[in-house]
Amino acid sequence: MEKVLTRRRPRVPSMGRFGWLMALYAENHERLVRLFDPASLAPGRYRSDVPGALTVLLDVVEQHPYTTELRLSYAMLDPVTGEPDPSAHLRLYRDAGQVEATHCYVGRRWQDVIGMFPPPDEVVDHRLRMNTFLGKWLQYLDDQGHGLATLGPNPDDARLDRSKAGATG
Repeated sequence: MEKVLTRRRPRVPSMGRFGWLMALYAENHERLVRLFDPASLAPGRYRSDVPGALTVLLDVVEQHPYTTELRLSYAMLDPVTGEPDPSAHLRLYRDAGQVEATHCYVGRRWQDVIGMFPPPDEVVDHRLRMNTFLGKWLQYLDDQGHGLATLGPNPDDARLDRSKAGATG
């Protein structure tokens, strides 16, 4: 009996969704560090003003030995909730070279989007969407000219007057 030989194709490694997410974290780290170098900033509120662009607010919430906690937003508020919108809460991992968008406020909270007890696949999908949004936003801010040169302390150390909700600052 004749043996039939089949050719096996060499297995090419593919990137799963989790690998893709980790790559997004690394890409966002590079973009954020290039833009604002948040690990070098003391905790506090900062703003970046560029002529013809929306004012960007960067809150350095806390500096830990290996991480930095941040909030990135525009100087405008959602007229319904009074919250900065859009905004992203970020965790910068200096040792791993990654930035994770832990949650974003773009009109709704994560619980409203995926529920209180979502299956793991939905959590990964949601994190992929948040961190893709963050990457595009950081690229947009860079394209507009925001960066360390335009970043300074927030003079009034406040967000916006609630009566100006929805207006740019």
